[in-house]
Amino acid sequence: MLLVAGFRLGYPDLALLGAVALVAVGCGVVFAFWRPRLGVERTADPDRVARGEPARMTLTVRNTSRLRAANLVASDRCGGQAVPVPLLRLRPGKDTTADYPVPTSRRGIVPIGPLRVTRGDPLGLITLARTYGGVASVWVHPRIHLLRAVPAGMARSLDGRIDKVPHGTITFDSLREYVVGDELRRVHWRSSAKVGELMVREQLDTSEPTIVVLLDDRAAAHPLGRDGIAESFEAACEAAASIVAAAVREDLPVSLHLVTAVPTGPYLDVLTEAVLRPGDLDATLRRMRAGRLGDTLVFLTGPGGRGDLGAVSALRGPYPVVMAGLFGDRDAAPVSAGDGLIVIEADNGEEFAAAWDSVRGW
Repeated sequence: MLLVAGFRLGYPDLALLGAVALVAVGCGVVFAFWRPRLGVERTADPDRVARGEPARMTLTVRNTSRLRAANLVASDRCGGQAVPVPLLRLRPGKDTTADYPVPTSRRGIVPIGPLRVTRGDPLGLITLARTYGGVASVWVHPRIHLLRAVPAGMARSLDGRIDKVPHGTITFDSLREYVVGDELRRVHWRSSAKVGELMVREQLDTSEPTIVVLLDDRAAAHPLGRDGIAESFEAACEAAASIVAAAVREDLPVSLHLVTAVPTGPYLDVLTEAVLRPGDLDATLRRMRAGRLGDTLVFLTGPGGRGDLGAVSALRGPYPVVMAGLFGDRDAAPVSAGDGLIVIEADNGEEFAAAWDSVRGW
């Protein structure tokens, strides 16, 4: 506008000001659009923690340019917050490091990154933001509470007996061909004589307890709180993690199942990723009845699952021991433990652990 006014009205001073402004804008565009070459590395220490435990992220930014120093304003995304990263006079070939804590107050996956770099010209005419590096993740697992008691197991042996001992019993399962390293005392000589090859007895531990944990991740079972978080579901995840940890500590077989999906990967990671969604509990129970996955079934649900405890107790046929953990509904009427169903009502994972250790009906 100054250039047009200067030339049309014959004012050289206005034209000079317009030319200076045009040069300033052109220099600002060149300065802002120059893309600095930066290398970004992130290291989480550790990358998997229990809820409430400390975790830190170390961010290293390196100026890979050969000619120009970088004088930038940068921030790194950590969850839902922006962490400032100083990049003042970062010379070519040099790097700078920023270290900051990762929020672990809530279960879930905390995304970190990418680095957002804002560059502008010295006159502040043009500002341009770019992102560098990828996105790292810190897995915040549910808090694990110590469980001292574990089910003793009640599985029917192949020879018709019912055993209930902590370490199980050994019984015959099948025959197979001998391989180098097999003990000779396990050779079945009568079958070997008939077949013409050495046959070895395969034995099976039939009464070792197998724990099946069914986590109710239906949205209808866990009402959301004021901050949009279902505390009953968080407590159920902590209970599931505690049971899995206790079983692993005692070298007992354990499996984790969700109502709405088939879990894949390590169990603690599955519990970290678990979210509430619509699901069909009846179909899941039919599948578990047909599969007979173990001898001790633990069903963990919220206030919305109180009415489904009767359907869960109907699994007492294929599962000799059925237990239910009901979270977030302590003020309601007590649950009748009919048909041998063991019910633990608790507000959080710590109360569940204390009640679990006091159960005397395994």
